[in-house]
Amino acid sequence: MKKLLHIISAPREDESRTLKVSRAFLDAFTATHLDWVMEELDLFKVELPSLAQKRADGRYMLLDGKDIFGELRETWDDIIAHIERFKSADGYLISAPMWNFSIPYALKQYIDIIVQPRHLFRYTEKGMVEGLVTGRKMVVITSRGGQYMAPDERPWDFQEPYLRTIFSFVGITDITFVIAQPMDTSNAELKARRLEEARSYSKVVAQNF
Repeated sequence: MKKLLHIISAPREDESRTLKVSRAFLDAFTATHLDWVMEELDLFKVELPSLAQKRADGRYMLLDGKDIFGELRETWDDIIAHIERFKSADGYLISAPMWNFSIPYALKQYIDIIVQPRHLFRYTEKGMVEGLVTGRKMVVITSRGGQYMAPDERPWDFQEPYLRTIFSFVGITDITFVIAQPMDTSNAELKARRLEEARSYSKVVAQNF
């Protein structure tokens, strides 16, 4: 069976507007993809490893084409476990509200952990980047307090450009965004309508995944 890895970086659980949309996606996905299983990784419920101090040396060893060994290799065991878990999936759903025009810190830490040379990407002899996680789809579901649709608003959006760039870097180029915005408006009718529109769109995206 194929596996969808649901990466959650929305800590508000039932109160999360992002997860309200994600649940609509998952309901439609499980109803139409009977040969898939879903695995959940809640980044606010796991203790993510740090890349501080000696662990950071491992990244530079990998960049130099060397294997991590000895005591340093043992400190990388949990990092490698996260990398292998990510690579074992056939598709991805990321639930991430916009925080301060970008992504929650837990998701940024997770990305810094898994995007490692010789695991998710490599440099060729010509110095070109080759992504090693190919042939997979990704859906990013997000909610935002404001809205970033007009040309003069888009420069404030550091979320979508960053996520598209970093995951394209490792080979995932088929990425669909489902966005609920503006969720902090005082217009209750507009907020409810936009949330329902995102939920409806997420179902279509799920069915066509």
